[in-house]
Amino acid sequence: MRYSVSHLTTLKYAAPVQLAQFNIRLRPAAWPGQVVSDYRLTVDPQPAQVVDGEGGYYINEARFALRKPIAQLRIESRFIVEREPLPFFVTGSSGPGLADLRERAMKKPDLSARGPASYIFASPIAAPERDIALWASGFLNDAMPVMEAGRALMSAIHGQFAYDSGATAADTPPIEAFHARHGVCQDFSHIMIIAARAHGIPAAYVSGYLRTLPPPGRDRLVGADAMHAWVNLWCGEELGWVGFDPTNDMLVDADHIFIGMGRDYSDVAPLDGTFRGSSQQNMFFSVDVAPLN
Repeated sequence: MRYSVSHLTTLKYAAPVQLAQFNIRLRPAAWPGQVVSDYRLTVDPQPAQVVDGEGGYYINEARFALRKPIAQLRIESRFIVEREPLPFFVTGSSGPGLADLRERAMKKPDLSARGPASYIFASPIAAPERDIALWASGFLNDAMPVMEAGRALMSAIHGQFAYDSGATAADTPPIEAFHARHGVCQDFSHIMIIAARAHGIPAAYVSGYLRTLPPPGRDRLVGADAMHAWVNLWCGEELGWVGFDPTNDMLVDADHIFIGMGRDYSDVAPLDGTFRGSSQQNMFFSVDVAPLN
């Protein structure tokens, strides 16, 4: 599948702010089964310079500063992406058992942003939680193949938790969403990551997009999509990283568009920054994922 993706973010301030600096993480990182072309980033007011680089984990990051005071900032990211279907050998595989996987991950001499070692231990948002670990123990064991374990976690979250866009905020701790049994894709991904790491499975948070389909007989609404989040589990050298989407109880496939992965949301947040001033900030966004064939 080929898609045209646009992501428009607008920041409005009640009064002008000064010395604003921003980090943008919207340019897709290279990923198997995905080819990106025609990437464009537009910023208004236009900064003197935009510096492209890599984030702390597997994410592209653009940085810029605005020297003059601003009352509004408009950021638009656009690109074309082609996604291939999930390979058949992934869907039909079971992968190594969890005990074997833990040993492999700890011994693998790879400290890069795609190596499993970076995703075994606690991170700022996905900290260890005893209640989540005990909950996951009810359907995981050391002999279980990793793909089976990933499906079990994914299906349990989908079956036991209710999607509610108004139930949590971006800074809601995962344990609160866990006890309330509701949340959004960010919450479900963090819960799955904490549960997986508690049982020795390297687990990463993925930021991206998901093609959505309109109800039967209705036109697709332009700009009505949003960013999505799911979990990558390292499933051994044979399979590498495999995506699990607990929000939709499905393996990540051709309708998922990869932007980047980190230990949790804090590593891959699409936008963050600082400014001087005490003005209230409001953020608005519009995302459109349009199929091209």
